[in-house]
Amino acid sequence: MERLVGAKAPEFTMNAVSGEGKEFLSVSLDSYKGKWLVMFFYPLDFTFVCPTEITGFSKRINDFKKESAEILAVSCDSVYSHQAWIKNGLGTVSFPIASDITRKVSREFGILIEDEGISLRGLFIIDPNGIVKYCAVHDLNVGRSVDETLRVLKAFKSGGLCPIDWHEGDANL
Repeated sequence: MERLVGAKAPEFTMNAVSGEGKEFLSVSLDSYKGKWLVMFFYPLDFTFVCPTEITGFSKRINDFKKESAEILAVSCDSVYSHQAWIKNGLGTVSFPIASDITRKVSREFGILIEDEGISLRGLFIIDPNGIVKYCAVHDLNVGRSVDETLRVLKAFKSGGLCPIDWHEGDANL
């Protein structure tokens, strides 16, 4: 696998369900051109850690919007599974959930567990020009940090050199 950070993000087009579960739509890398994109993959609908991450990111959507960033969640489940989960357990979220049912996108982002047909917990921050600026990949049992994702996004947007534990308002090097 080639490294993704610093390179153009793999092109993708996926079917998705709106965060309210009311409509199906198509999302692509081009859909987010000119905006920052936080794209995170999770293993499966109707599981235990996944809803904590999805609802955690959803609760902080305004923080991401202030940074001109959009969020896209992705799993290898179908859009129908996503829709059923939104309506029967997960609840409404503030961003679309995409279906990588072919596993093509997970494979191209280097996070597919081939033997299981599911993705690792991969999170990618993609800049407005489609360049991958950040990648964090976790094993299945550990969720990600919304605070850390926002911190890293703001650090990239600051345009400077950001030392360890840099936070918005801190000086750049």
